[in-house]
Amino acid sequence: MALKYLPGKLQDAEQRKLLDALRAVMEEAPLFTPTMPRSGKPMSVRMTNCGPLGWVTDRERGYRYQAMHPATGKPWPAIPEALLTLWREVAGYPADPEACLVNYYVGDARMGLHQDKDEEDFAAPVVSVSLGDSAIFRVGGLSRKDPTQALELTSGDVVVLGGEDRLAYHGIDRILPGTSALLPEGGRLNLTLRRVTKRG
Repeated sequence: MALKYLPGKLQDAEQRKLLDALRAVMEEAPLFTPTMPRSGKPMSVRMTNCGPLGWVTDRERGYRYQAMHPATGKPWPAIPEALLTLWREVAGYPADPEACLVNYYVGDARMGLHQDKDEEDFAAPVVSVSLGDSAIFRVGGLSRKDPTQALELTSGDVVVLGGEDRLAYHGIDRILPGTSALLPEGGRLNLTLRRVTKRG
């Protein structure tokens, strides 16, 4: 399996139900501003997590997964059942995800080209869900120098990075404000489901 683009995978009612579940997650595990390793520069997105493990980054300890919210010290909330169901349908992997990274993009927030490579098991794909305003998603190859293509992701779209594309460079060039009414406050939520440890 390579990159799979599933436009409109989540219907409007499913998006609203998932958003309600995510608001409960963010109530328990508030959004925070991560910082880059070494430089300590704040990232332009705010984020939180759900699941047994959560992805975090800071100046002191860099990129990593941990079981606790960095600000509250509490365990991350559980991954909403709707996301587990989606994973089981599209991932083609025999174990559930252990982490769901929630990134909130608003204004000029973006994400530079990067690989998802902090996990132990690259046999499991990365499943990404878009909610809210559209975004320009850029994806390339296994080298930062490879050509890239841009894809406009709208609310309810799902992307699966697996197989030979599991370590493809990808990022978000920009969001397109006002393209969705799902989030009254505006902006975009991106949910990234990942398996962190090797199965068994």
